[in-house]
Amino acid sequence: MSRRRRGVALLGLGMAVRPHAQSLLDLADRVEVVWAASRSAERCQAFAQAFPFPVTTELGRVLQDERVEAVLVLTPPASHGELGAAVLAAGRTLLIEKPVGLDTGTAVALAEQAARLDRTVGVVLQHRFRPAAQALAAAITSGELGPLCAGQCQVLWWRPQAYYDEPGRGTRARDGGGVLLTQAIHSLDLFRALVGTVDVQASIATTTGLHRMEGEDHVVALARLGEAGAPGAILASTAYYPGFPERIELVFRHATARLEGGRLDLYHQDGRHEQLAGAAASGGGADPMAFSHEAHRTLITDFLDALDEDRAPKVGLSDLIATRRLIDALLRP
Repeated sequence: MSRRRRGVALLGLGMAVRPHAQSLLDLADRVEVVWAASRSAERCQAFAQAFPFPVTTELGRVLQDERVEAVLVLTPPASHGELGAAVLAAGRTLLIEKPVGLDTGTAVALAEQAARLDRTVGVVLQHRFRPAAQALAAAITSGELGPLCAGQCQVLWWRPQAYYDEPGRGTRARDGGGVLLTQAIHSLDLFRALVGTVDVQASIATTTGLHRMEGEDHVVALARLGEAGAPGAILASTAYYPGFPERIELVFRHATARLEGGRLDLYHQDGRHEQLAGAAASGGGADPMAFSHEAHRTLITDFLDALDEDRAPKVGLSDLIATRRLIDALLRP
């Protein structure tokens, strides 16, 4: 199978860009960053001082450049629908940050456009690509753990009020909501992928006294998991000072799996204990970008492999839409 170097562009040079830019530097043998674009000249200037990529404030310049084959959309959620549609209409492939718009309908419309135009779209849900998560997925698929009997997902993160004082943070107009779409979506997506269906039975979404914000900062729910409807629980919050690694615990017939940040522990009922440790930091504290870019690099590598192999990326819009529908259910009164 041939690998060729592809021209890519970055749209959006805000907080989310750093792990992508670092990954693209690592993958310089496979990609050429043709443009890094932002409407803000100040952000372009700051980005150019940190990374050796050409910058521009002109979106049209990016989409008209024939060297650009794929575009990474890393802008705030309110712009995802418009920019994603423009990238697909220009004949480019698309890798887009979560949550793909302010509502599920935006993601559905983008998926329909991609299908009509036969364009490849990947979604940045990088927790799927952590080695520990991949190891757990493989163990489940193998059947060695037995059927699922119970499970829970906890995202006990912290954000100070200063985080939400930034214009647009935690609002429905820019972010689409609070903790579920902005922080917990990664763990919820991984949880859903590991257990199959998550049928929400009851939930409470609220804003605690620790934050002044429009969206929710605390959600708790009961659910039925997988085809057998195993009992499950979900807790997602940015009110847990100082912030703790996200955790997924799954009880199977033959073992209990504990996935905490980048570490996996498998406790087999025959007495064996298997452990796989990866990068520990996850951005659960006051600094949301305090994590390794390794999972981003693996995700981008899979996206490039998908283009070379003429296949769908491992995480696409159908996955994102299923996770968005889970979030919709968690927020439903």
